[in-house]
Amino acid sequence: MIRILANDGIAPNGKAQLEAAGFEVVTDKIAQDDLMTELNNFDVIIVRSATKVRKDLIDASPNLKAICRGGVGIDNIDHEYAASKGIPTYNTPAASSASVAELVFAHFFSLSRSVHRSNFELRATDSDFKKLKKAYAGGQELRGKTLGILGFGRIGVEAARIALGLGMKVLPVDLIKEEETITLDFMGGQQVDIHVPVVSMDEMLAQADYITIHVPGGDLIGEAELAKMKDGVILANTSRGGVINEAALLAALESGKVAGAALDVFVGEPNPDRALLAHPQISVTPHIGAATGEAQYNIGTELAEKIIKHFEE
Repeated sequence: MIRILANDGIAPNGKAQLEAAGFEVVTDKIAQDDLMTELNNFDVIIVRSATKVRKDLIDASPNLKAICRGGVGIDNIDHEYAASKGIPTYNTPAASSASVAELVFAHFFSLSRSVHRSNFELRATDSDFKKLKKAYAGGQELRGKTLGILGFGRIGVEAARIALGLGMKVLPVDLIKEEETITLDFMGGQQVDIHVPVVSMDEMLAQADYITIHVPGGDLIGEAELAKMKDGVILANTSRGGVINEAALLAALESGKVAGAALDVFVGEPNPDRALLAHPQISVTPHIGAATGEAQYNIGTELAEKIIKHFEE
């Protein structure tokens, strides 16, 4: 029997689908250090962000036949080395796109209306209702604003779809594609196709009121890029920690160049810089971009289908 270790978990539907196909699925968490001796008891490992599958672990697990990640990126897996050993890596790039994009806009709305701050300050026993009402009276609408999108893959396209539905202008930046036709679906079955061309990085930085980042990694937004942005820009990073230089971001927030930032990912997870967590102009979440029931169901289904197909071939 093929044994699968879902070390970072798998949705019940995915587990049931695999078991119905005759696989054994173990969901008991094995510590990273213990995997060096335990992983060789399995044919497949399923991970998310927590578990790392590096060269030494691959070498210690000659029985391993496939590596799977429930999510978009595969930067916690030495996938090229695994491929050289004849071990394929599978991920689920389409399953969580809508969930991640929606989290971006949850943060954007929160920052634009100071919900992340006023929600807690109003709850304080010594809060002054009238004072807070005046302090947070300077919100702004997203309608009519410009959204810059760095990385125009599946999640970037979903972010654009939401933005267009809100009446925003979108300026995507991408290294591969030059354009995208985005379909907006309305009640009653009506559909509208909108042609969206890709623009240069400099054009996006200069014009965007909001910027969201959807790339697999890299150090892309630093002091120079922040200087090119509009004053009062609001940023969101739900991709990888370090894509925005955290020290440069804090400096830009202090200077007023950046009005707010939304961070779902951090350098040094699971121990982010406390200065980021404590900053009043930063809205934070603990890497929950794909943490919806719908996304986890889709991830479970996609993983099960890919594993079953792998062993059928």
